[in-house]
Amino acid sequence: MTIRKLLGTLYVQVLIAIALGVLIGHVWPQIGIDLKPLGDGFIKLIKMIIGPIIFCTVVSGITSMHDVKQVGRVGGKALLYFEIVSTIALLIGILAAHLLHPGVGFNIDVKTLDSSAIAGFVGQAQHSEGVTGFLLNVIPGTFFDAFAKGEILPVLFISVLFGLGLVMVGEKARPLVSVINQASEVFFRIVAMISRVAPIGAFGAIAFTIGKYGVGSLLPLLKLVGTFYITALFFVAVVLGSIARYAGFSIFKLMGYIKSELLIVLGTSSSESALPQLIQKLESLGASKGVVGIVVPTGYTFNLDGTNIYMTLAVLFLAQATNIDLPLEQQLTLLAVAMLTSKGAGAVVGAGFVALAASLAVVPTVPVAAMVLILGVDRFMAECRSLTNIIGNAVATLVVAAWEGELDRDKMAPIALKHGRHARAAQAKIAAE
Repeated sequence: MTIRKLLGTLYVQVLIAIALGVLIGHVWPQIGIDLKPLGDGFIKLIKMIIGPIIFCTVVSGITSMHDVKQVGRVGGKALLYFEIVSTIALLIGILAAHLLHPGVGFNIDVKTLDSSAIAGFVGQAQHSEGVTGFLLNVIPGTFFDAFAKGEILPVLFISVLFGLGLVMVGEKARPLVSVINQASEVFFRIVAMISRVAPIGAFGAIAFTIGKYGVGSLLPLLKLVGTFYITALFFVAVVLGSIARYAGFSIFKLMGYIKSELLIVLGTSSSESALPQLIQKLESLGASKGVVGIVVPTGYTFNLDGTNIYMTLAVLFLAQATNIDLPLEQQLTLLAVAMLTSKGAGAVVGAGFVALAASLAVVPTVPVAAMVLILGVDRFMAECRSLTNIIGNAVATLVVAAWEGELDRDKMAPIALKHGRHARAAQAKIAAE
């Protein structure tokens, strides 16, 4: 590949943009901070189109199944997978804290901490209405209210109802299904246009992060950040890698296939910024429209592996840093609470920090004021959270597709395992189930 062609590829452009953003943020911090609107603008462009994309994808997927029972079966399998893998992620966060002790030696006196900097996050957590409020918020005020607010779960709820309605109407709804499929093509063309400015968005977002917080702010809490990155890497390589191998594909080849999306997420710290592109990539890898349409949007709320690791690891770090002993029953309570508070915290920058505040409210032994210790480095961990979340959702979609027998193995060839007999045996086992 010539240099000109190489520079014309999106992932190389984003990589260069990130490098330039880090340089400018480090050398000229104020300029880096002033570039924040570039990153914000790109994320707003993507969020503008996410509602229609999810609607068209989910509706097209459901109508392509022609069977309401299959829709329920795919959704049930996806939720079962999400809860099992999310629990593993939460447990790995706890184990990492116990094995690596990232907070030991800080000896922080909680009384000396100024919690004013985290008041906004704590306020948002306190306004959360718990499980009941979470479930009620899934139902939008009106049909169009879901799209106006741009929240994934209400849009998903409306989309599933609409898709099921079309399936039940049957042949009479065929013209409307055709219109939605055509609209989907238009929206994805818009996504392709927006993606061309992804390097500018990544440049502005990373320049702001480095300019605002500085690489130097990592040094005091380097052990925590390092522990989180190592734990997330272990989770991706070992846990997700094992699941991928069982399904007949390589986790590393998959990451290479979606490298442009991963770099966009790295630059913007938001997994939502790559959602439309991820949908297209997974369909091109052979996952059926129906499975992609249900699993990907649902996964952005219920399958947040990186956020789950962060939640339990961060709480135990704060306990260690403030010399607070958390008994086993409180750690198990944290596990259960984090399973709920992490939902919906994957797409938005800073939402993971709000979810952490909500979790600490239930484990009162560790004061919420202690969160100020990690405020400065939370942005640097947000990249890793989002990257782990998007990789987890890609794996989940392909695994559920294989589990449901809705995965075209020929299209999956670019990421398939090469040692045929083992791969074929795994594929046959999954298909049989």
